[in-house]
Amino acid sequence: MSDRNAGRIPSDLGVIARDVGSLLLMEAGLMTITTLVALGFREFHAAAAFFLAGGITAAVGGVATRRFADAPEPKMKHGMVIAAGGWLMVAVFGAIPLFLTAWLTPPAAMDAFVPAAADAGSWEAIEVGGTTTLSSLAYFRNPLHAVFESMSGWTGSGLTMAIHEPSLPRAVQWWRSFIQWVGGVGVIVLTVSILSRPGSGSYALYRSEAREQKIHPSVVSTVRTVWKLVVAHTLLAFGLLFAAIRGSESEYAASLSVGETAWQALNHAMTGLTTGGFSVTDNSIATYNSPLVETALLPIMVLGAIAFPIHYVVLRDRRVRELVADLQTRWLFALLAVGVAVLSIQNAASVPATTDAFSTEPFLPLSASLLDAAQLDAVRDSTFQWISALTCTGFQSAPIGRWVAGGKVMLVGAMVVGGAAGSTVGGIKIIRAYTVARGIAWQFSRVFLPKNAVVTARLGDRTLDRTAMEREFGEAAIVTLLWIVALGISSVVLVNLAGPGFGYADALFEVASAQGNVGLSTGITGPSMPPLAEGMFVLNMWIGRLEIIPVLVFARAAIYGLNP
Repeated sequence: MSDRNAGRIPSDLGVIARDVGSLLLMEAGLMTITTLVALGFREFHAAAAFFLAGGITAAVGGVATRRFADAPEPKMKHGMVIAAGGWLMVAVFGAIPLFLTAWLTPPAAMDAFVPAAADAGSWEAIEVGGTTTLSSLAYFRNPLHAVFESMSGWTGSGLTMAIHEPSLPRAVQWWRSFIQWVGGVGVIVLTVSILSRPGSGSYALYRSEAREQKIHPSVVSTVRTVWKLVVAHTLLAFGLLFAAIRGSESEYAASLSVGETAWQALNHAMTGLTTGGFSVTDNSIATYNSPLVETALLPIMVLGAIAFPIHYVVLRDRRVRELVADLQTRWLFALLAVGVAVLSIQNAASVPATTDAFSTEPFLPLSASLLDAAQLDAVRDSTFQWISALTCTGFQSAPIGRWVAGGKVMLVGAMVVGGAAGSTVGGIKIIRAYTVARGIAWQFSRVFLPKNAVVTARLGDRTLDRTAMEREFGEAAIVTLLWIVALGISSVVLVNLAGPGFGYADALFEVASAQGNVGLSTGITGPSMPPLAEGMFVLNMWIGRLEIIPVLVFARAAIYGLNP
């Protein structure tokens, strides 16, 4: 490091501050884009808020980046602290435009955001400046709500403080979808791509974000290819959803203009492909009440849960068989099929024990002799919700809070496992769950072998010796154990805070959704939830996105520094 910083700022801190500053500069650029969106919709209060927030963020990021421009490249220990600190900082600064928009927008202007066609008779009025408003924008005057929303967006969690999303300004709707789209791929992945910093430093940042698989030898080339895939898939998803919404026969879909259809299709394409789950409709995907829209979303959510290297190989080499040859993709399809079948049976059997959980109105033109209308609806909801949970997307088409505990617990299992490593999903990832399962079976098999036996194990197409298998199993088991411990502790805390209307299955479900970065809810999450529970969820979403270890390294570095 140069003499100007010698003796004053530790070298490690300079590395971290410079790279976190780069992340904030990137975020300031996204705020500038959103300012233009606000101006395009003539939302001048929101435009001022995003412009001011972008200036604040750029100033902080610029000072840090310029002050420590000559800091050395980050090592792995720096990478983990930068990842954890960077995700925390982009969430905190990402809350500023939400907070400022809520405070700069007068209550009368907030009311103008409530759609004229909305059935707002049952909406709860929010006190703002001596009057009231029905716009959910007012909730973001609470800084904790704003930070929660921002963390949920950046981590791709999808839980929200905005009860009625259509009552938000278009700029805020866009910002929520935009940060999920960027955050789903990875803030650090985006920044590495922009900075084009080759070498070990960029790989340290890439790996610290819980990513291992590379498409190209160069990390910079890898992340640029990932972004090309994401942009192309988003455009395809937009076209598919636009056609599905326009072709839907539901009353709500028929009431939408072409422009509104395009807006909803774009936002849902962005948050669906990157498995974020934020919506711009009032009741997520249930608003459409359309099997066609739900069907169109299924391949979009599954695409987001497949590792990007597999996307690349399939598209480049036209090798569709790679979807079956790849261990994670093969297990993803198997888990999707088995989970849909088992959950459908569970929910269809529970119809007599539930109240208003499933519709009694038939949605198919033909009747099924073996199932009545409610049971068919249970199969439909189970299919969509299982895929939404396992892919960690969080789109909701059913009142899950009314399901019996067995159905909720099954979805908890899906949210804990998640999709493939190297994709946009949360959870512990399929490869880690597979490694733990194989490791347990391997440990048992060793009991029956002689001491001098040469022990090997297979993980997919790899053959590992004893040392390599113990290392792989140990790493996967540690992360999985920490993940489950955090889930257990948080769910016990939540069940004591949520109130008598919710049982332990509800609390476990909600924590798994937050920590798995999913976004499904049984009804606990909202502006009225206890602040302690809301703050805990911010932590759950943060550690879930980074798979705990970087956050623990961050905490250790904050207390003891980065020295051994």
